[in-house]
Amino acid sequence: MNTHTVSTRSETSILATNKVLKNTYLLLSMTLLFSALTAGLSMAFNLPYPGMIITLVGYFGLLFLTSKFSHSSLGILFVFALTGFMGVTLGPILNMYVNSLGNGHTLIMTALGGTGVIFLGLSGYALTTRKDFSFMGGFLMVGILVAFLAGIGAMVFSMPALSLAVSAMFMLLMSAMILYQTSEIIHGGETNYILATVSLFVSIYNLFTILLQFLGVFGGDD
Repeated sequence: MNTHTVSTRSETSILATNKVLKNTYLLLSMTLLFSALTAGLSMAFNLPYPGMIITLVGYFGLLFLTSKFSHSSLGILFVFALTGFMGVTLGPILNMYVNSLGNGHTLIMTALGGTGVIFLGLSGYALTTRKDFSFMGGFLMVGILVAFLAGIGAMVFSMPALSLAVSAMFMLLMSAMILYQTSEIIHGGETNYILATVSLFVSIYNLFTILLQFLGVFGGDD
């Protein structure tokens, strides 16, 4: 009797995990396409960069609303609002690379391809090995906070070397976040596919912008 109960719970848990995983990757694919669309429109209309304050307020405001309504259908609406907004703010950055570098389009496609390879490789590793990366949760929170503050310092005091170091740190942190978030879904630590989607999307977005920054610095035309 107990064995049957444990088996039933195990099967239920596996089905629930598979459902979260499926919904996460489906929503993630849709938001990536939507963000690419808004970025493309932003580039086509040559929209100006809204500025750091508006970007941060918009990002954290929409992130808060997404988290607040993550257990309702409104959460999906705010996910698209958040990812679409991030796409709009990305457009001016992409235009800057296209207009200032002769190989801007190549750099963008290279960064996009590199981001895809990193994400698929790390997610595939977590899915196939089924290793538990939950131990990285606390480290990631502290690391992201430190990197964020260091990034602000680099921007305020105009320190390019520190900015590159912070970008490299963020790349490692975002890669670790992909492993962590995928692991959380697999092992039942994350049961909300909306929150899981946002976490993975932000990691992919940051990876792409960081790779683009490195390619611009080291691979751009003189």
